[in-house]
Amino acid sequence: MGFIMTAEGHLLFSIASAVFAKNAELTPVLAQGDWWHIIPSAILTCLLPDIDHPKSFLGQRLKWISKPIARAFGHRGFTHSLLAVFALLATFYLKVPDTWIIPADALQGMVLGYLSHIVADMLTPAGVPLLWPCRWRFRLPILAPRKGNQLERFLCMALFAWAVWMPQSIPENSAIRWSSQMITILQMQFNRFINHQVD
Repeated sequence: MGFIMTAEGHLLFSIASAVFAKNAELTPVLAQGDWWHIIPSAILTCLLPDIDHPKSFLGQRLKWISKPIARAFGHRGFTHSLLAVFALLATFYLKVPDTWIIPADALQGMVLGYLSHIVADMLTPAGVPLLWPCRWRFRLPILAPRKGNQLERFLCMALFAWAVWMPQSIPENSAIRWSSQMITILQMQFNRFINHQVD
């Protein structure tokens, strides 16, 4: 499997990702959101994909969930795919009672935390199967085994520092604006799908 990012690395990366997403105004909800909703929510879900590994930080504490998932999908399988993100969102929208109100910025923070884990694992040689059940692995192996977690920590802190001091002109960047528009469109389509299922 090669180098695996540590729980510490995932926590740092999720915080850095949350700061970047809000400052870059990745979605209108995140742009106007409350820091105390977004960051804790991202931290809450940033280790969740590794529930498929019984020896992971979360797997050791929730073995009764981790072991069946590990047997069914293996490590870095379904839980590290975009299909898992969609399934969790669909389950959340369909199963959460109407009386249980969670702010939209907190919900997006939870999705962001989960996605940050997948992106972080893409930076390791093992990569992730974004299009699972297709076995293609997507990777940008910046973090190599021989470099240890010092590079992991440096990368997370550098991303955090850049996100905090990011120039105000960045949100107007065409790439950021395009990604923001795409996310808004996908969110609208997802909401239509959910509303159709509920109806």
